This record gives sequence, structure tokens and C-alpha cells, in this order.
Amino acid sequence: MPRGFRAPIKERLSFEDAPNGVIETTGAGAILAALKNEGVDVMFGYPGGQVLPLYDAIYRQSDIKHILVRHEQGAAHSADAYARATGKVGVCIATSGPGATNLVTGIANAHMDSVPMVCITGQVKTFLLGKDSFQEADITGITIPITKQNVLVTDVEDLGPTIAEAFYIARNGRPGPVLVDVPSDLQLAKVKYKPQRVIGMRSMGANPDASPEQIEDAARAIAASTRPVLYCGGGAIIANAAEEIFRLADTAKIPVTTTLMGKGCFPEDHVLSKGMLGMHGTACANYAMQESDCVIAIGARFDDRVTGDLGEFLPKAKTVIHVDIDPAEIGKIVEVHLGIGGDVRHVVKALTDALPDFGMPDTTSWRRQIEDWRRAHPLQYDPSTAGISPQDIVRAIDELYKGEAIIATDVGQHQMWAAQYCRMRYPRRWITSGGLGTMGYGLPAAIGAKVGRPDLPVVLVSGDGSIQMCMQEFATAVSQGLAFTVAIFNNHYLGMVRQWQELFYNKNYSESSMRDQPDFVKLAEAFGCHGRRVERTDEIMESLVWASKNEDVPTVLDFTVIEEENVYPMVPAGRALHKLIHYGEGTKDE
Repeated sequence: MPRGFRAPIKERLSFEDAPNGVIETTGAGAILAALKNEGVDVMFGYPGGQVLPLYDAIYRQSDIKHILVRHEQGAAHSADAYARATGKVGVCIATSGPGATNLVTGIANAHMDSVPMVCITGQVKTFLLGKDSFQEADITGITIPITKQNVLVTDVEDLGPTIAEAFYIARNGRPGPVLVDVPSDLQLAKVKYKPQRVIGMRSMGANPDASPEQIEDAARAIAASTRPVLYCGGGAIIANAAEEIFRLADTAKIPVTTTLMGKGCFPEDHVLSKGMLGMHGTACANYAMQESDCVIAIGARFDDRVTGDLGEFLPKAKTVIHVDIDPAEIGKIVEVHLGIGGDVRHVVKALTDALPDFGMPDTTSWRRQIEDWRRAHPLQYDPSTAGISPQDIVRAIDELYKGEAIIATDVGQHQMWAAQYCRMRYPRRWITSGGLGTMGYGLPAAIGAKVGRPDLPVVLVSGDGSIQMCMQEFATAVSQGLAFTVAIFNNHYLGMVRQWQELFYNKNYSESSMRDQPDFVKLAEAFGCHGRRVERTDEIMESLVWASKNEDVPTVLDFTVIEEENVYPMVPAGRALHKLIHYGEGTKDE
């Protein structure tokens, strides 16, 4: 067997029969029946030789919609974003060999950001496994480090239980991607499918809620503090804990900062919100973390883009409380005084309920101090008359949609400007690649988000480099009649690469210039999208309004932005969190 082979681990599972009875079908039919049994209503995929039996079964059913992407990476990213926007498990399909390996970047992206996803791949026939057959790739071996579990199915009777297991693992505990590899002969084999659902798995039992003693210790520490900060990450979104976090912050009047992945778990137009922290976070959020005497980390993993120099991180914190569903994250990077493993939604609720017994912290002067920092070091840039300031575009998007839209991004400078100036008010409306930082994620992500939430407007903020990574997916969007706005920040550079080269490599712009760009308006029109070039600041809002009214296909706005604009503030890699470079300061320390 291939080295990555893992059989279904049946002894760990507890099943219950689903309401529907046994059906006689093929392996492919069993896969679709199992997907339907899990509530799947849409999947993203691309056919090929070793998955044709499954696609033949897809052709003969109408319960689950299939969206044909133009590249398997697009299928993974779209399924990923669908999951983020809806809270459901995303599903993608690919054939063996190159089809399966084309999913890898998307799987890694979902793994880094803890996104629930089930990937189904075709594989060569069972008797050809391990023989270097045409389009054979050991996809289970390849994806071991980037999946919660993967399985090569070798018995058609295992298909139903394996799919049920995959969904259980993908959505429970700390979510993540699961891959199921199915040889083509099993897809054709006859089987009696019995609908089942996983109701328990000993090795993945839900993390116990915090003990009363842990809750009391945390409440006591918060009550005794004078400079507390809530530091919320993507786990707060995953756990659907926004209401509980708001209640805790509002009850105890604790300032809130979020990571890039945590945007939306607390309304960013609220007086207690201090914006994003970290490398390109707000100065007041970074200073607050460094001066805090009690940091309550909720569903955050102390990523290096947040902490900066660990030796100088949280120097004044008498108490660091870390709440996370994954106990492996607690204490992994930063030593904490109180680690609480459990569902953050339940833990935060229990903590808020317990606080009145210990008294509320008096944060009046603390909040005043943070507000002084905010006024002294606001997000800053000089609006230009020589070209469009990229910050003006994001501010216009924020003004137009007022938090009611889903904002998807690619990766780079535009992503950071969007994170700084788009004030998210609700969870699951900020769709971005955080941990892996995947250029090309944005367009298929916008598609997945729009498919999952057709009731909401979707805006993609992208760059001239990122948009070319997966631009073939414009065809997918047009074929599905998906309307959303694509704002391309066109500065003729790989902007973030150029910024680092300017600041830290003596302006040696090695291979970061992109002068020979396509005409993005003509490109959009060639795909069947609407397109417009925007070259003046006074055209920004009008063009965004025009794009928002197009309801048939995507609208591409090619914004000609200042070529060498940088993202500030910035904490250089390896520097302490409070040693920011502010706008106009060059590379000197604070």
C-alpha cells in the first residue's frame, strides 16, 4: 500500500442509523448519498479519468449542486470560503494525480486557518496502487501534514462510514480539512449503503468545559486588573462566540483587539474596539497589549505576526489567560498563567456570568490612555493628487457597505489596507488567507462566499499580482451568474515584496516590478465580466456604486493606485510589538 495509507478507524466511532433506509447503489452513489446525509447542498470540483464514475452519478442526480471550477486549486479555495461564510463544511472534488495535487495549496490554506472541509479525490484502481500507474499520486501521503485525517478507501463497504467520519472530524473540535481518496473501481462497485451519522469518537471527544475553579481564577484575575485587554483570534469566529465576547467586553468595559483572522468577532465601530494588532495593526492596539496587566486570549494562537519579538512580548502582563479548543495551542508559543481548554463560546459565557461575584475592573483611566494613543498615532496616510491612494478605496468600500458586505481579499498590501480600514461589524464576513498567506485565494474565495451567502453583497479586494494567480475562475463566476465587485489595486508591483525591498534591501526591487500587465478591463470583458478603469480619486465612490448595481456577473474595477505607497504602521519582523514604524518615519524605531 502507499505509505500514506490509513484505513477508517472504526473502533473509535459511535454511529447511529440515519432516518432513511438501506439503498442498493454503486460506490459513487454511496458517496453522494453520504454527502446528502450530511446536509451538503453544493460542491466544487473538476472531473478527470479516475473520478468519472462519481461524475456520472453527479449527472444523474439533482439534490447537490456541482460547480465546475477552472482549476482544482479554485475548487479548494471556493469550498474553503464557502465554509467560512456559512459555518458549514465545504466540499471539493478532484481526480487522481495532478488533479489531487492541485488541491494541495487549498488544503494547506484551510488547515492553517482551521477551516472545515472534506476533499474527495479519485484514485487509480485498487490493483494498480503503488505501481506508478498513469496519473497515480500518493495524495494521502502528500497531505498527511496538512489534514486532520486522510483515508485511502480500499473496501467499498467502508465508503459510507468513511464519509460520515470525515465530516465528523472536519467539523468537530478544532475544525480542519479531511481528505478521502477513492479508487475508481470502488466507485463502480455495487454496495448496500446504510445511512449513518457519527455521534462520538473517543479520540475526538469534545474538550471539557472549563472547571468552576478555572473560571473563578480567571474572573478573579480580571477583576483585580486595571489594564485588561481581550485579544481575540479566528477561533472566536469558528466557535460562533461573537455575542458572548460582546457581552464580556461590554459588561466589564474591556478594550478589544483582534487578529487578522478574528476580524468581525467584535464590531469594529464600537468604542471598545481598538482594531487589529500585530505587524500592521493599529498603534493603540499594540501599545495596549504591551502595557496590559491582564491579557485574555480567546481563540488566538499567538502567531509571530502578532507577537513580534517574544522576548519583549507582554512585558507588563501579570496574568495571561488563554482560552482555546485545541489544548496543544495553550502554552505552545507564549507561557500563560491560566490555560483553559474548551469551547470558547461556553467558556466566555461562563466567565461573564462569574465576573459579578468578584467585581468589575475599573478600566476608566485605562480606556482613556488607549484613546490618547489612538489620537496620537492614528492610521495615517497622505491623500495624493498624483494618483489614487489605496487607503481611499478601502475607506470608500467601508462607507458604501457599512459592514453589510462580505469582504474577501487576496494577500499583500491590499489585504493589510483592507484589514486596517474596513470596519467589520459581523462575524463570517471577513474572508482572507491568514496563516498560509495564499496569493490567488481571493477570486475563488469570493465565488465560494457568494455561493454560500447569495443574500449578501461580496467585494473582493485584490492586487495586480494576486488576481493573476487564479484569474481563470472569472469563467466560473460568469458561468454561475455570480455578481460581485472586484477591486484591483494596480500599482505595477508585487506591492508587499517591493515594500520590504525598499525598507530592508536598499530598494533593490529584484523581480517585484510588474510593468507588463494585461489590460484588466479587456481581460474582464473577455471573460464576460463588466470592467472599468478608475484613475482619479473623485471616481472611486461612483465606480463602486456602479459596480454594486450590476447583478448578473462580476464587475472588475482596475484602480490605478500610487505605485510606491507603503502599509503603515509596521512592526519589522523580529522587533518588539511596540516598536512600530509610523507613517513618514522611514525605518527608525519608535
